[in-house]
Amino acid sequence: MTAIHPQPRPHSRFHWRTPITLVVLLAILVGGFWWGWNSLTNSSAEQTCVEQKLPNNRMVPKQVVVNVYNGGARAGTAKQIAAELRKRGFNVGKVANEPKGDKVDVVEIRGTAPDAPEFKLIAGQLNQKAHPAPDNRPDHTVDVVLGIGFTKLNTKGLPSVAVPPNSIHCLPSIRPTQAIPSGQNPN
Repeated sequence: MTAIHPQPRPHSRFHWRTPITLVVLLAILVGGFWWGWNSLTNSSAEQTCVEQKLPNNRMVPKQVVVNVYNGGARAGTAKQIAAELRKRGFNVGKVANEPKGDKVDVVEIRGTAPDAPEFKLIAGQLNQKAHPAPDNRPDHTVDVVLGIGFTKLNTKGLPSVAVPPNSIHCLPSIRPTQAIPSGQNPN
């Protein structure tokens, strides 16, 4: 014979762990959104270029930052052309494959505008007619994308480009490429 014992009542205890976890996760989410929004709107990024008058109303290679990308040319072409531009006095930024993976027929120049002096100076280094691709970039750097049909630079590139007298131009901030010795402030 089995005795029927009263069954214990199910626990009607409220589980606090789930709502507390949700509140903590919501606080992290709101905090992350706030931090991201403040970082975006109150950016303390350094100035991308410095406005100044050019000496002798000429822009020279040392005042231009150029990125060289391989957009279908033979492997190593971008590195070779970047070395040649560096010998001519240009500040070479990035040397890599075309960031978006685009392929170019001959050569393409990307920059602020085709009539910008830095754009003209880079175009004057090329042996072939470049396809201009203005993108209104604020930092006034210039990208050269080398394509399948690219052969070489002009042996006598432009040494400088004339600019209107007393005009102000935005020149890119040129960062040193040397390593910073230990214990020294980079700024």
